[in-house]
Amino acid sequence: MALRLATRGSALALAQAEHVAAQLGGAELVTAAADGGLGDKSRFVSGVERLLLDGEAEIGVHSAKDVPAALPEGLVIAGVPPREDPADVWIGPGSSLAEAPEGARVGTASLRRRAQLLAARPDLRVEELHGNVDTRLRRVAEDGLDAIVLAAAGLRRLGRQDEAAFALAPAEMTPAAGQGALVLQARADDEAARDAASALSDEDALSELTAERSVVGLLDASCATPIGVHARVEGDRLLLRAFVGLPDGSSWVRDELAGDAGEPALAGEEAAQRLLAAGAADLLAQAEAWAA
Repeated sequence: MALRLATRGSALALAQAEHVAAQLGGAELVTAAADGGLGDKSRFVSGVERLLLDGEAEIGVHSAKDVPAALPEGLVIAGVPPREDPADVWIGPGSSLAEAPEGARVGTASLRRRAQLLAARPDLRVEELHGNVDTRLRRVAEDGLDAIVLAAAGLRRLGRQDEAAFALAPAEMTPAAGQGALVLQARADDEAARDAASALSDEDALSELTAERSVVGLLDASCATPIGVHARVEGDRLLLRAFVGLPDGSSWVRDELAGDAGEPALAGEEAAQRLLAAGAADLLAQAEAWAA
């Protein structure tokens, strides 16, 4: 019997799940509705996880950046396929952030993006922009926005990467933890599903995601937290970059470190401790109050 893959129903989620199904040699997609009653990022994954726990699917396919640090009892991350480009991209005029028009109206729903845009360019007018990728792209013209910032991976998976003007360097726009990566989730007691997901896993992508999730978990971050974490494996080293700031861009901390690629959780722990020593806890508390 073919494996059943649980996924959300958005165009991007379905594209991601179809890619995984093809890698598995064929699988049935089971679509779950997002549960808007749970708050935080869990609302994006709870429906998928419920299908797994209820035995209606064997593998759940998630955008890694939407998976909370704490997993429901009985579920595990069984695989992380090769990662797409984790960068954020600018869709609008200009060839770099420095060359973007003075006072440009920029749409994003991400506090992480808002904080870093304003940290680099206080003149920008950052406005809330919600919806899926197609909706956001359409609203650039409809709402009179000058630009929007989206994940490169989402555009690529939808075949719309040519709409990006330029990629934002991690030094000026540190990506969200897990951005560009997929998570394959399975029940802990389903060995066959775990083996199938593990066969698609990429060692470097798993190490990077482990380090990034370690930072987020130790900082107790949420979707209301302007935090970016980006890890990259280079040989036996893991290079980790992190950002924590206020949504208005008025204050922030950044850090970079090199760790052992074979001990990604330890690298993440060191990064979190360094951020806390630099004042990240106060910034996180202020950011939570700002978003409340």
